[in-house]
Amino acid sequence: MMELDESTIESLMDGALAFSLVAIPKIVLAVALYFIGAYIIKFIVKALGTAFDKYDFDKSLSSFLKSFLKGLLYVLLILAVLSTLGVEVTAFIAVLGAAGLAVGLALQGSLSNFAGGVLILVFKPFKVGDTIDAQGTLGGVESIDILYTKVRNFDNKVVTIPNGALANNNITNFSAKPTRRVEMSVGVAYGTNLKKAREVILDVLKKDDRIHADPEPVVLFTNFGDSSLDLSVRCWADAANLWPVYWDKMEEINNALEDNDIVIPFPQRDVHHFFPDGKVKIEKLVNEDQ
Repeated sequence: MMELDESTIESLMDGALAFSLVAIPKIVLAVALYFIGAYIIKFIVKALGTAFDKYDFDKSLSSFLKSFLKGLLYVLLILAVLSTLGVEVTAFIAVLGAAGLAVGLALQGSLSNFAGGVLILVFKPFKVGDTIDAQGTLGGVESIDILYTKVRNFDNKVVTIPNGALANNNITNFSAKPTRRVEMSVGVAYGTNLKKAREVILDVLKKDDRIHADPEPVVLFTNFGDSSLDLSVRCWADAANLWPVYWDKMEEINNALEDNDIVIPFPQRDVHHFFPDGKVKIEKLVNEDQ
């Protein structure tokens, strides 16, 4: 075993002392920087959360943004601490940049959905509970997440739609306005007194408190059908009453027309048979399959 002479020991002690005089202040400064930075980050995130709550920001987006900002600030803080300790961080930042680029290319579809989710949560073209028609799906919005939106259609199936597709295509929001127009089509037989038919239908509509008086209901003659005179019945109701009004009024209009001897026709054809003796026989067919 090699023995250390007195001069070597003294040299090692001087080196250790010199290192301590340089390293200890850096370590103390790095520790102080970390705790002060952590306190500032906590304060910033808390203030951001308070601002989000004050302005009724979407909870899903606010939670994500707070977490994202917190993570980003801690990365910057750690880089600052390493730099204080004398660690070369340039290469480390370059590695992080290259890794971020590779991850971005690999997850570009997810990043598109993420950006779409942010846009939806910020600009709110729809919200949870709204009825929308988007990407071939009609139903109620069940949840809006950062990457996907879940829509429950009317036969109780849940469809998960990527937010990128939602943010970049047309969306019909049936719940955006408090009122909706109810539109029904009614056919009456040729020869019907349209004025009387209109009065009967309007009387049915005006008796329902769910139907708004302004704009007032209207009954318009719209088409000469194959077997009927077609009337378009239009009235306004609260969005929540749209389908109940439609179903109830269709049945009540049918009953009212029958009570007033107004015929609702069915498809039929008149076939004219011409005989050699000049006689003509007219036969009525109630459907085209006969």
